[in-house]
Amino acid sequence: MVSDDPISLAKYLKAPIESPTLRVKSAKFYLDGALGSRGALLLAPYSDDSTNYGLQLKEASYFKMMADSLAQLGWQMCIHGIGDSANRLAIDIYSQALAGLDDRRWRIEHAQIVHPADQKRMVAAGIIPSIQPTHATSDMYWADRRLGAERMKYAYSAQSFLKLGAKLPLGTDFPVEAINPLYTLRSAYLRQDADGYPPKGFRAEEALSFEDAIRGMTEWGAYASFEEKKKGTLEAGKYADFIIFDQDLSTLSAQEMTSLEVQATYLNGQEVYRN
Repeated sequence: MVSDDPISLAKYLKAPIESPTLRVKSAKFYLDGALGSRGALLLAPYSDDSTNYGLQLKEASYFKMMADSLAQLGWQMCIHGIGDSANRLAIDIYSQALAGLDDRRWRIEHAQIVHPADQKRMVAAGIIPSIQPTHATSDMYWADRRLGAERMKYAYSAQSFLKLGAKLPLGTDFPVEAINPLYTLRSAYLRQDADGYPPKGFRAEEALSFEDAIRGMTEWGAYASFEEKKKGTLEAGKYADFIIFDQDLSTLSAQEMTSLEVQATYLNGQEVYRN
């Protein structure tokens, strides 16, 4: 994604890149901050800071202007949205800019705390919740202090979006989180940290099945970047990018998955790594 700065946008909006190994035709904008620093923009004050609603990093008019411009150019807009207020504003901006336009696949990156009513609006409008599952298992030790019990009911959702019909791309959020995609898989379907905590999973009702977690990291990830015709599944005519393990991932505990090593890596059918 092109960073939200004038020099980068000026350069790439005129000359997007679409090659077999790199696609640059989307731009990322930061609407709010992070939950841990109490920078996520909330509809109501923080449970542990009654005077603080978080941060809106730029005026709504700026995001609206950029949304209109990107819609006209056929670019994909991606907004960093953590708090429920930030996500609501992003949905409002997208819905207005995309009115009458089909299949733009605009994304909200993180979609971390989204009110149930806004989850429905988001999916109905074709907006993609781009989720990084390790945020849930990194934040679970303290998130309830920031949000309180009621907001925790709709924080770090995944299964809720699927039930509404969303395609759910899953990423690592490197370098904020570790780059190892097995951590993403572990957090998505086990909802546990590397030590297997908590035993039944954090907000276990939001866990994905193993199959859907794999889809999120492959098929739905490709869809979310308009690359599903050449990536995301192993089919004739696609790139044949895949990795090989010597164990069945679906049978492993959180601890076992954390230490597992890749045996081989293939890019476009060619071996590029062997353990």
